[in-house]
Amino acid sequence: MKLRTIATALLALTVVITPGAAFAATGPDDPTTEQTVDGSQSVATDEVVISEGHVDVGPHYVDGDWTLMAHDDTAEPSTWRHLDKTVLKITDAAVLRVPDDPAYAFIGADAGTDVYVVPQTQTPGVAWLGWNTQDPTVMNTIDRGVSLGLGRVDGPGDLVVYLQSGSFEAPDPLWDSRSADNEQLWVDVNTHTHANWVFTEPGVYLVEATASADLIDGSTVTDTQILRFAVGENTNTGDALVASMTATDSNEQQDAAELPPVQEDDSVVTLLTLAIAAVALLLIAGVIVVVARGRQAKKRALAGRARS
Repeated sequence: MKLRTIATALLALTVVITPGAAFAATGPDDPTTEQTVDGSQSVATDEVVISEGHVDVGPHYVDGDWTLMAHDDTAEPSTWRHLDKTVLKITDAAVLRVPDDPAYAFIGADAGTDVYVVPQTQTPGVAWLGWNTQDPTVMNTIDRGVSLGLGRVDGPGDLVVYLQSGSFEAPDPLWDSRSADNEQLWVDVNTHTHANWVFTEPGVYLVEATASADLIDGSTVTDTQILRFAVGENTNTGDALVASMTATDSNEQQDAAELPPVQEDDSVVTLLTLAIAAVALLLIAGVIVVVARGRQAKKRALAGRARS
């Protein structure tokens, strides 16, 4: 798996996107990416739908276990949430049109096509999703940074995540659900970053995310969780909450390989044995009849010769 670096400098990356228009970028820094995560923030256990406001994905320790979670700033006070109980609702306020620009061909949708974009810069009415490595315990225990990766994506369309850093900079794709070899990102300690998340179709999306790190004590930690998106006004958030990843071909093959051998039914075996025996008896009876008829014919022939 490839590894690329997202340095702290990415805190300043911004993109301004006008709904219904082409994707455009501007250069000024975004002060909203400057935040501090309080170590006293609690972990919520309820189910929640977030349709607007700031939320980050990042590692957090829960009862001493390294866990990939959502840091929810839409709550008051901010809280950490379990990803299997969190749905990001992407409303129609996120709909944009793919620009007629070859630089955005990586999105995989025709120019002028409507797509759903969770933007790199906060937009009213749209969930603003990023990631951070700012949990105090995480910062005190990891060795330099975290490897963050997106794996499988289940959904009706494609997902592309990219960065853009200024008016004249080309977009920089990070992850693509159509690719089998997405890079892992190296995220430095105490980093807070946002990117553009583009969904090509409405519907429920499940996105596999993994955060791994080497700790200063020499051990390694990793956790994989599923990000849940309900994209589009008419997509049911309850469906996103209960959805599960479909099995991959390799998993299906493994499951098939692990199945116990099929046991033959004794009754079937018995019937087959009786059928074979019956056929054998018929063949033997046929041979006997042929032999008997042959002997009778021979006797008649001998008797005829004696009379003559």
